[in-house]
Amino acid sequence: MNDWVELMLLAAAMLATGAVGGLLAGLLGVGGGIVIVPVLDFTLGLLGVDAAIRMHVAVATSLATIIPTSISSSRAHHGRGAVDLALARSWGVWILAGSIVGSWLASKVDSGVLSLIFACVALLVAAKMLLPFGRVALSASLPSGPSGKLLPLGIGGFSSMMGIGGGTLSVPIMTLCSYPMHRAVGTAALFGLLISVPATVAYIVMGWDDPRLPVGSFGYLNLVGFMFIAPTTVLLAPWGARLAHRLSQRQLAFAFGAFLLLVALRMFYRSLA
Repeated sequence: MNDWVELMLLAAAMLATGAVGGLLAGLLGVGGGIVIVPVLDFTLGLLGVDAAIRMHVAVATSLATIIPTSISSSRAHHGRGAVDLALARSWGVWILAGSIVGSWLASKVDSGVLSLIFACVALLVAAKMLLPFGRVALSASLPSGPSGKLLPLGIGGFSSMMGIGGGTLSVPIMTLCSYPMHRAVGTAALFGLLISVPATVAYIVMGWDDPRLPVGSFGYLNLVGFMFIAPTTVLLAPWGARLAHRLSQRQLAFAFGAFLLLVALRMFYRSLA
C-alpha cells in the first residue's frame, strides 16, 4: 500500500510539473525545462538516485518532454504569425551543432557542475529581464558574420547542458538586439525542437551503460517521468501562448525574470549542497 501511495504522489507531482511546464512553454517560449529540471532533480533526490547523475537524468528527461511541447507551442505561435522561419533556417544548423557538443560536455561532468551552470545562466538572464534597462539594446539588429554563428552555437550548447528549450537564452539575447519580444518568444519555441531532438538522442547514447541509473531509464532519459510530464505539457502549451499575447512586452519580461530568479537561487543551493 505504501508503494502505491508513493507512486500516486509521484504521478501527481509529475502531472503538476508538466502542467506548469506547458503553461510556461507557451507563455515564455522556454520549453518548460526551466521548471522541469529543478523539480525532477529534487524528486530524483527523494527517490535516492545517485547525486552525481541526478542532473543528467533530469536534463535528459526534460529535453525529451520539450520535443512534443515545442511542436505544440511553436504551432500555436506560428498561427499568430510570431515565428521567424527565416531566422530559424539561418540559425538552425548552428543550434543543432551546439546541442550535440553541449550534451557531450555534460556527460563528462557531475551533477554539481551542471547545477552551477544552470544557476549562473538563469541568474544572468533573470537580471537582464528584471533590471530597469527600459528599451536599452546592444544592437539595432541581430548580428551577422562570425558572431551570427557563435550566438546560436552557444544557445544550443548551454541549453542542452541545462535541459531547456532555448528560449531562456535566445529570448533575452534577441531582445537585446532590438528583436520584438513576442516574436522572440514564438521563434524560441521552434528553437526548442532543434535543441531537444539531437540532445535527447545524445543523452540516451552517453548514459546507456551507467549502472547508477534509476529504474525505467533509457540511457539518461527516464521514461516514467517522460510519460507523465509530456502529455500535460502538450495540452497546456497553447493556453500559455494565448496568455502571452494578452500581456504587454514589459509584463512578459517581468514574469520571465521573476521566475528565473527563483530557479537560479534554488539551483545555486543545489550546487553547493
